[in-house]
Amino acid sequence: MRQYRRTAAIIAAGVLGAAGLVGVTAPAASAATPADVAVRLQMSSFGSMVVDSEHQRVFVADNWTENSTYSGNILVYDFEGRRIGLINNYFTTSGMALSADSSTLYVADVSTVTSYDTQTLKSTATTYVDSGRRCSRAAAFSGGSLWYTYAPDAYEGSCATYTRNLVSVRGGSVAGGGWTGAGPLSLEAVPQAPNKLVVAQSLNAAASNPYLTVIDTTDGSSVRGPERRFAAADGSGALNTKDTALSPDGTKVAVADANYPGGTRLLNADDLSDAATGYQALPDGAKSTAVAFSGDGKYIARGAAASGSTPDLLIQPADPDQGGTPLEFAFEGDLDGNSVVPEGLAWSADGSRLFAVTTDGVYGRWLHIVTPPAEQYDSRFGTGLTQSPSAAVVGEPLGLRGKLEFDGTAPATPGQVTAVRKDADGTTELAPVKVAADGSFTVLDVPDRVGEATYTVSYLGDLTHRPATDITKTVQVGKAGSKITLSAPAEASKEAGVEITGTFEAGGPALSAGTSLKVRRTDRLGTGELTSVTVGADGTFRIKDLPRTTKTVTYEVSWAGDDLHEGATASAAVIVGR
Repeated sequence: MRQYRRTAAIIAAGVLGAAGLVGVTAPAASAATPADVAVRLQMSSFGSMVVDSEHQRVFVADNWTENSTYSGNILVYDFEGRRIGLINNYFTTSGMALSADSSTLYVADVSTVTSYDTQTLKSTATTYVDSGRRCSRAAAFSGGSLWYTYAPDAYEGSCATYTRNLVSVRGGSVAGGGWTGAGPLSLEAVPQAPNKLVVAQSLNAAASNPYLTVIDTTDGSSVRGPERRFAAADGSGALNTKDTALSPDGTKVAVADANYPGGTRLLNADDLSDAATGYQALPDGAKSTAVAFSGDGKYIARGAAASGSTPDLLIQPADPDQGGTPLEFAFEGDLDGNSVVPEGLAWSADGSRLFAVTTDGVYGRWLHIVTPPAEQYDSRFGTGLTQSPSAAVVGEPLGLRGKLEFDGTAPATPGQVTAVRKDADGTTELAPVKVAADGSFTVLDVPDRVGEATYTVSYLGDLTHRPATDITKTVQVGKAGSKITLSAPAEASKEAGVEITGTFEAGGPALSAGTSLKVRRTDRLGTGELTSVTVGADGTFRIKDLPRTTKTVTYEVSWAGDDLHEGATASAAVIVGR
């Protein structure tokens, strides 16, 4: 997995400086290397973020919830991280949304919805909507209307469980949506799927099994479509939604679920069933906080809260079937923040930039502008797999060597390949193998079964390279060898007898203690079997015999072998005198 040390440009209070950040050193920025600009936000809370790709502006709202005495500042930045404006909304700001043509920024505060021209940043209209003066609200633009949530007449301290209403504003008129939920509701919509609105209820004391639903907002309507709750009969598995994302084509909903073991749920938007293939789990110790699809539909960003060098941000192909090694960022430090805030991710429409808001968990807030690679290239296994040694043996190391080739700019660290072995016992996953800088790799295995074994090696790609077509090699695994060595005297007497010492060696899987060897004696009277000899723990044995005749006597020691080992035979001739 690739993890970058972000040699980012840091912009704070209008001063451009440099900062060292946590992770593995990355190469200098290029077309295939992500850049990360970090802006220290002059705010101590976070309400929402909206990206205007038409005018290349990012709006970040402060949010003093449950306190109406503070004004709601909206900071405005360009795509390079320079602050270019400030909207000082009189009341506490919470939800923001952008019109479909990017001409209007809608700001939902404690009692109004105010429209701002996205170029001049001037107010163009104000609609008084309700008297919910204490709780933050969510906002989204869908079906030609602004949708927002509010908690009517909520009192201070009740926002966590107070019922929210979903309403809309269209042409200065307010209409009730008819949908409610205890506790905060989050809203998600995308201009590419203009009539879908995703609504997610928060997990709170008044909603132990919160819902997720998709509403049809065509022409300002609010027709509920699929709805799903996730808790099992025993109450486990309930959603703990921190963010939702709707894919640009409107077919998928991703949910940042802090209770879900994998962190990010991927659902089919038409019925909210689980997608056939989901995303790999977030790193151990990371709790999901945010999720966003890129505007071009190619990538998904997954934000998290994690400690130390554990990644807080992953960027990867939006289609989980494409695989690929995520691009990872571990935010840590005074110049960086240490986690992505809930709902703190947004993309530009063309997918060329990702905007992420991080926090230090106290008062610090940062805006990171990440520039992922603009395109993906092909990768391939350039040669077949070569085998070493040439004859595979059960229970002994086997190496399969290969090489990866990359189109475009090669990754600075090509990552790893994975491999599986399939034999008569089934399929066995082997340990992942790092790929060298020149693309070469060696998959190591110790086959544990005699017979045919087929190895399949895969490369799942990375952010800049598509997965390679798998490569396979079938290997015949033979039995391990064994060997008997004898040390016998050249001459002996019939009266004193014959003493022979020997060693027994077997490769591959270890044999059980006390292996027995067969001993046969051949003389001029014929051939007969003597008492078997047991091999000691050190592999040695000793044979003592009183020959029955003189002249040449031959001793043969043998082992028949077993399912995993070849047999072995050795003999020694002794001239016996009187």
